[in-house]
Amino acid sequence: MDTIAVKREEFQVAPLSRALMIVEIVLPIVLLVLGIYHGFMQALYRAGVIQSSSFLGIGYYQGLTLHGVINAVVLTTFFGVAFGNAVMQYYLRQPLIPGFHVASTGLMVMGTLIAAVPMLLGLADVLYTFYPPLRAHPAFYIGAALLVVGSWIALAGWLPLLRRWQKENPTQPLPLAVLGMLTAFLIWFLCTIPLAIEVLFMLIPWSLGWVEAINIPLARTLFWFFGHPLVYFWLLPAYVFYYTWFIKEAGGKLYSPYAARLVFLLFLVLSIPVGLHHQYTEPGFDRFWKGVHALLTFGVAIPSFMTAFTIAASLEYAGVKRGAKGLFDWMAYLPWMDANRPLFAYGIAGLLIFVFGGLTGIVNASYNLNQTIHNTGFISGHFHMTVGGPVFLAILGLSLELFSQLTGKPIRLRGINVAVPYLWMLGLFIFSPAMMYGGLLGQPRRTNMGLSYLDPDSPHFRADWIPTSYLTGIGAAVMTVAFILYIAVWIATLSAPATKPAGQLVLHAPENLHPEISTQSILARLRPWLVVAFVLILISYWVPLRQALQTPQNAVPYTPDNPVPVVQARK
Repeated sequence: MDTIAVKREEFQVAPLSRALMIVEIVLPIVLLVLGIYHGFMQALYRAGVIQSSSFLGIGYYQGLTLHGVINAVVLTTFFGVAFGNAVMQYYLRQPLIPGFHVASTGLMVMGTLIAAVPMLLGLADVLYTFYPPLRAHPAFYIGAALLVVGSWIALAGWLPLLRRWQKENPTQPLPLAVLGMLTAFLIWFLCTIPLAIEVLFMLIPWSLGWVEAINIPLARTLFWFFGHPLVYFWLLPAYVFYYTWFIKEAGGKLYSPYAARLVFLLFLVLSIPVGLHHQYTEPGFDRFWKGVHALLTFGVAIPSFMTAFTIAASLEYAGVKRGAKGLFDWMAYLPWMDANRPLFAYGIAGLLIFVFGGLTGIVNASYNLNQTIHNTGFISGHFHMTVGGPVFLAILGLSLELFSQLTGKPIRLRGINVAVPYLWMLGLFIFSPAMMYGGLLGQPRRTNMGLSYLDPDSPHFRADWIPTSYLTGIGAAVMTVAFILYIAVWIATLSAPATKPAGQLVLHAPENLHPEISTQSILARLRPWLVVAFVLILISYWVPLRQALQTPQNAVPYTPDNPVPVVQARK
């Protein structure tokens, strides 16, 4: 049994770290109100309910940028750091180093506020992908860089704690939750290096007008070097939650600590050399290397399938322990609507969504099938089902729980809280399939040309797109109602008086059904897996990066007032 993982005592967070962690949790939730609002406006625009996607002068691409950057970058990065800070303190039984914590949170907040100014002023309508030829104000790139550097400092602040713990516990492997968060941030660190190169040496000089020409294929390749591994940086904190807290909430035991550890290490190896599958339709890259990335993309599904089996087996144990007898009736014995265990509801709803999100991802990974759905609504439907399931719901549930522990305030409106994830799931199961089916019918991923395809008097009218457009709007409305209820729970919790001392962390973890690994196991050593990861990255990206470097520079006239510059080939 992993004695470290099953400790139940509380850990008292220092006052400074407690205040900083509250900022890391509350700020992105506040910004998320704006992000969800603009997502809802996008859906209503697509459904033809409103004729313009603007509000208070915020246009289509500006709103889409705010929605994507807040939901996919700011929220996930802040939560990853906050949850990582909680995990490291609780399982390693050590306080965070104040200097690292202050610098990390300070840079992240500063970067977010700096990037927010050009986005709100309409000077950074570049979406969350922000690669050229779309160009933003320099402040957007500078703010994004500070956000990333702040997260790097958080990782650096954890390393002395890890070394101290290993010195004091030489006969024990790292606690599973610590391994999971460390893996997530190692992936994040490795994949943000090419992003930093793109931002510092290409995008900032270009946006300042210091250079006229920029290598667009190279910039896009560097971005997708980061852009798809980013998904696993979002996902792995949710996996940490599933392998620890979620199973405990269900009343089960972890079926296999071996499988759980292998999952995190496989993600470390396989999650980065897959980015070229986002560039299947782009010229300049050999099909062979696109095929290599396609193969590795299919490979990264293996740890997710392992997770599905391990979590299901752990939940089956919980149901059987409660009295289930049949083959599948253990599902009925799980605490689906237990208001005292809301994290189970957030977790199980996320898992059910992720089953379909993962399966549709296989379509995107396939070189041939991808040609059918490229740049259609199918992409948006899949993306929302993947990120809006386990990632988003884990963030919502854990943010509220961590805030409650850090402030000592009890979570209020518990019945509404446990209903939120199921209502969100219902909306997403309407929203995403409608977008994906519309994509199969050719409905575009984005449109700022007016919805003439919904107008029977227009030559561009498409009657088969009307049902999918309406269903997209209905699903988004249900999801928005779920989020409004979630905010109501937050407001009620904020207004509640504290009932216990603030800053007492309790991150539950289950016992193991099978023995824990020994420190001699390959699963207890991180270095070999990092070496394999470096080798795969080198093999998969060496030639594509050389091919991108050999493409002609693209001259883009320096026009700061033009958010979508015209690309002209340099002669």
